[in-house]
Amino acid sequence: MDVPEDPRKPEEQRLGPVLRRRDQVQPGTTDQRLLDTEGDSEWVHTDPWRVMRIQSEFVEGFGALAELPSAISVFGSARTRPDSPEYEAGVRIGRALVEAGFAVITGGGPGAMEAANKGAREAKGVSVGLGIELPFEQGLNPHVDIGVNFRYFFVRKTMFVKYAQGFVVLPGGLGTLDELFEALTLVQTRKVTRFPIVLFGTEYWKGLVDWLRDSVVAGGKASEHDLLLFHVTDDVDEAVALVTKEVGR
Repeated sequence: MDVPEDPRKPEEQRLGPVLRRRDQVQPGTTDQRLLDTEGDSEWVHTDPWRVMRIQSEFVEGFGALAELPSAISVFGSARTRPDSPEYEAGVRIGRALVEAGFAVITGGGPGAMEAANKGAREAKGVSVGLGIELPFEQGLNPHVDIGVNFRYFFVRKTMFVKYAQGFVVLPGGLGTLDELFEALTLVQTRKVTRFPIVLFGTEYWKGLVDWLRDSVVAGGKASEHDLLLFHVTDDVDEAVALVTKEVGR
């Protein structure tokens, strides 16, 4: 049976903790507005709603990774070909890190990331992929056992650092450089401690290292000590040994 509407406007209205009187009384109730399917939907694109989305991504990421064992984040290009030496090196690194007692975290994509996840899975370790929403994103690779997709780069980058004890960086492009310099900055400014960073592939990284030394440090934009914040190697065993040594394994 329908309940007839009361034409009288109340003089006092309580909406949760808020009290409204006289001309400030609003029509309907909070629940009614919540459940009403009609109305403007632009609110889902406002900054307050984005804050809620950002918060939810942190909560989901922390919840998914909180019980992860000691881990190393491995970075590298999504464009690395499966038949390349770099891909094979990624597989060997992923496998060796698991054998040393670590879980492996990557960006979850193809190329070098897939290689490291593959090595971790083949070694029966924990293989983690932290994906990102991109217009050309190909999804998480099939070797990921625990996967989390993010909307926001800065939330994803927090997860890479918070749940890893170090970075191994394979040859890569702008995304890889972004993660590398994020980590270097955090170590340089002592926002994180005991965080080894290993660049794998001396020939690939030589130009960057030379520029840091001959231009950045020589120009007084960084100190000589900053060049000690990372290691460069071509040897898988050495890369794992450097990580193992610096995190006290």
